[in-house]
Amino acid sequence: MKTSLLAGVLLLGGSSLFAKCGMPGGGHEPGGAGMPQVRQASSPADNTRVQVALLLDTSNSMDGLIDQAKSRLWNIINTLTTLKYKGKTPVVEIALYEYGNDGLAAEGNFIRQVTPLTTDLDLISEKLFSLRTNGGSEYCGAVIREAVKKLEWGHNEADMKLIYIAGNEPFSQGGISYKEAVAAALGRNIFVNTIFCGNKSEGVETFWKDGADRGKGKYFNIDPDQKVRFIETPYDARIHACNEKMNRTYIGYGAMGVSKKQNQELQDKNAGSISRSNYAERAVSKSKAVYKNDSWDLVDRLQEDKEALNRLKKDELPQELRDKDKAEIEKIVAAKSKERAQIRKELEELGRQRQAYIDAEQKKANVADDDLGAAINTSLVSLAGSLGYTVEK
Repeated sequence: MKTSLLAGVLLLGGSSLFAKCGMPGGGHEPGGAGMPQVRQASSPADNTRVQVALLLDTSNSMDGLIDQAKSRLWNIINTLTTLKYKGKTPVVEIALYEYGNDGLAAEGNFIRQVTPLTTDLDLISEKLFSLRTNGGSEYCGAVIREAVKKLEWGHNEADMKLIYIAGNEPFSQGGISYKEAVAAALGRNIFVNTIFCGNKSEGVETFWKDGADRGKGKYFNIDPDQKVRFIETPYDARIHACNEKMNRTYIGYGAMGVSKKQNQELQDKNAGSISRSNYAERAVSKSKAVYKNDSWDLVDRLQEDKEALNRLKKDELPQELRDKDKAEIEKIVAAKSKERAQIRKELEELGRQRQAYIDAEQKKANVADDDLGAAINTSLVSLAGSLGYTVEK
């Protein structure tokens, strides 16, 4: 994007600043990849953490599983955003591992940490869409052990720490005992949930249920080749328009500002490539407090740190703000912040109406979802309740 165009987008406002989101015009389709980042710094006001590590089999037979993960990511995040602990919203962090891919190093048990535990949800989406399947040597014990040892798990007693491992080969494969790996996880209050891609009884016979039982988690089986069922709603078009308008409130700063802003738009496009409904799920997620971008967005940064402008160098600001003084920049950022808050409020209400419509349609159809997202969402709610969390829709 040319600087002049970017400047126009960032500094737009005028009489339409707080207009309600209308219909998207002209069929415009929403549209940077960086290295995985470490977890973003959290403020002392943070309450607890909900940490979810997704361990996905990327062997040859698992294309359907990866498609389901892409299709359900934002739906899962929206479930996570309903969780409260003592009335407060926890910090949500997600990590991603792939295993069982022969393109990975054999000496590392064919395992790769795709992202660490992070609040950067666009990064999770980016990396999910980059996964490719290949070969097949799936060692469940090894990848669980790796995730337990290498991820930065929280130490707060109320933190909810969860591993979800999905695959289709015997859980006992490889030289690392799944029993020992699961025991080590449980020793750190990390609950292990297993999702077998295939027949339920086969998953039991090949120790997937035993892994979940030992990890005090849930055992599920899914059909990885089942297409995710999406329900379009009368609210999706307005949600689409709100999302496009909200994107214009982001002001990239620092070395990653431009690429991260581009990646935000790319992940919108990736979500929309699945379905219009999935795009709406992502847009609703972006209206929630868990969608934070203070590492590259000046609006979020100043909300977290009121004195940030005093420490930012001139060349860390976007080009169109470098000739402005602090007061002028603060005024521009405040306007964008106010606009975003208004859009988020509208998006949250549209999201509630959309979900009520979907719930009603599902009840009428009397068809239960049976995919990766449904398995994770069901267990999230169940485990949250057992740990003292409440669900507030």
